[in-house]
Amino acid sequence: MADRLRAAVVLGSGGARGYAHIGALEVLDERGFDVVSLAGTSMGALVGGVAAAGKLDAYTEWARSLTQREVWRLLDLTLSGAGGAIRAERIIAKVGEILDGATIEKLSVPYTAVATDINARREVWFQRGPVEHAIRASIAIPGVITPAVINGRVLVDGGLINPIPIEPTAAASVDVTIAVSLSGMRSVSGAAPVKESSAPVPREEWTSRLRRSAAEVLESERFRAITSRLGGHPREADTGDVAVVGTTMDGGVTVPQTPTEAFVLGQADVGLVDLLNMSFDTMSALISRYRMASNPPDVLVTVPSNAVRTLDFHRAAEMIELGRQLTTEALDHAGY
Repeated sequence: MADRLRAAVVLGSGGARGYAHIGALEVLDERGFDVVSLAGTSMGALVGGVAAAGKLDAYTEWARSLTQREVWRLLDLTLSGAGGAIRAERIIAKVGEILDGATIEKLSVPYTAVATDINARREVWFQRGPVEHAIRASIAIPGVITPAVINGRVLVDGGLINPIPIEPTAAASVDVTIAVSLSGMRSVSGAAPVKESSAPVPREEWTSRLRRSAAEVLESERFRAITSRLGGHPREADTGDVAVVGTTMDGGVTVPQTPTEAFVLGQADVGLVDLLNMSFDTMSALISRYRMASNPPDVLVTVPSNAVRTLDFHRAAEMIELGRQLTTEALDHAGY
């Protein structure tokens, strides 16, 4: 045990992609890391909570067994309009059963779940009280899962303000801080996920990445099918910092490329819940970049935001394996 590296582990928000956290924790254990501090937001708070309580194996077994039909039954849909479409009471009841009354104060590993007080516009750190209550508050995706009301506070998903909560682990005496982000760049179909490092990236490298990403999108079959269906034709990426398809920038305003070119309008093929979650993921990714710029982890594991949909909780096995793969690659790259 004396040779085991002491690690603080931070688990980010991202719905069903959070199953990747299980794979990450498995790899850390296999590599001899001693996790001495855990912090999480949303699904990261859930996986971190059951892990800190020593119940990760039981939770993983249950998650792997879920079918899509069982997931929809557990989602506990409501038409009351009480701040969300899903009550999540059945999910929390099952998680509570697995936790068996665990309280944060008595966990073997210091643990923090992060939620957002929507009225006070500030984040709330749960560092005492029942673990299941902390999880319930942290997973309340605005507009999707109904808010939690605790001691008069209306609490929603911590990812609204702090998608990757590194700050609660700052006081821990550790050798390495490892963060798992679920809001990585969307992977292009057929392309490997983009790997991100916690080290600063030179501007030239970011420019190169943007150009490559633009080229991949323009060449993808899905993009060509969409533009064909809408009657448009993709232009080649230009040589500026950002490739703009079919438009130029004039004083910060997007305008047609030529006087005769018109915008072609279409209809987005995306459901309401998916649209809400994609919007939330976009915001979370931006907030994460800003917050980690001043407080970066030593190792950053990045899961693409389109690995699975937010409510695909029947795809545990797939995401656990992806979490294992990406964590292994990140640790190897960082020399751990």
